[in-house]
Amino acid sequence: EDPADTGPVRRVLAAAFARPDVTTPPEVVLVDELRGSDAWIPELAMVAEYGGEVVGYALLTRVRVKSEQGAAPALALGPVAVAPHRQRVGHGTAVVQAALDAATELGERLVVVLGSPAYYRRFGFGRADRMGLTSPWSGLGEPWQALVLPPATSDAAPPPRGEVVFPPPWSKV
Repeated sequence: EDPADTGPVRRVLAAAFARPDVTTPPEVVLVDELRGSDAWIPELAMVAEYGGEVVGYALLTRVRVKSEQGAAPALALGPVAVAPHRQRVGHGTAVVQAALDAATELGERLVVVLGSPAYYRRFGFGRADRMGLTSPWSGLGEPWQALVLPPATSDAAPPPRGEVVFPPPWSKV
């Protein structure tokens, strides 16, 4: 994503998460607020374009995993959106994979997501509770998922375990 993509990303999010009872979906507000927060990592906001139009979006932002050893950095995936007229042709898969690849290149170790297990399993996500991770969404079971990214070095520390703490904008979703 670059600054010129802000409007098109908002439109993709609004269309993908549209509901008749809401003027602006909370996912649009979430991304707007994350952009202005310490959780924002510009290199991890990915867009998919088709014919010069932004049609897909995936975002990874900073979260923390609190444990007895302190707080360790991790990432949250979401929202992920594809314009309704371009769904089911691979744009979502492409932006999620691009975001995960970029996170791996940056040396990140852990990504959490709340979403469809059937969809996110293709990227290697599994139940977060089985990885020792808790959050406000832990009680949902399978939709609360995590992915351990490949380490940058062979002597890398194991991924953190503990309570995943999301930045304030997430409390509105």
